[in-house]
Amino acid sequence: MNFATRGQHFEVTDAIKDYVDKKLSRLERYFDAPPVSDGMVTLSSNRGRFTVEVTIPLPGLLLRAEDRSEDMYASIDSVVDKLERQIRKHKTKLNRKFRQNDENLKAFFVEDPISAALAVDEDADVEVENDEYEIVRNKRFLLKPMDVEEAILQMNLIGHTFFVFSNVNTQQVNVVYRRDDGKYGLIEQE
Repeated sequence: MNFATRGQHFEVTDAIKDYVDKKLSRLERYFDAPPVSDGMVTLSSNRGRFTVEVTIPLPGLLLRAEDRSEDMYASIDSVVDKLERQIRKHKTKLNRKFRQNDENLKAFFVEDPISAALAVDEDADVEVENDEYEIVRNKRFLLKPMDVEEAILQMNLIGHTFFVFSNVNTQQVNVVYRRDDGKYGLIEQE
């Protein structure tokens, strides 16, 4: 698998590029034949925080992961872990959906990626992700009509990073949220 590595507001050194290539080569053990598409790695730095974003286009699937932290190498490790979980999750879904009927999709992934992972790197911590989603809390509440500014004040008052409300101007359900840069965003229905 080939990866184009680029930096935004950040110069990518050979050491970082080699580290990225080494870590992302771990993903090859999940495929019978390496994908022919090229992946994209974007490294950026903003106010002492490093962002690593990896995009891997595959036939019928787009793998993408992003991580932000104060350590570039920790972000790279985290992104690779996220991509591995995505691949395992997608393979599990394919197996459930097609139950070995579609040889083209089945042949795209290694039959047992966990055994392949252990054979490649016996020191690696391999965790199996459960595809079942468990809802641990359910909340019901009345949506009070309010404007966007009041919704932001309510969100800050309760200390959450998002707030669902009924927009008094549009009579629709909207969501305000706090962005990583400290500003606010609004999600509206179309």
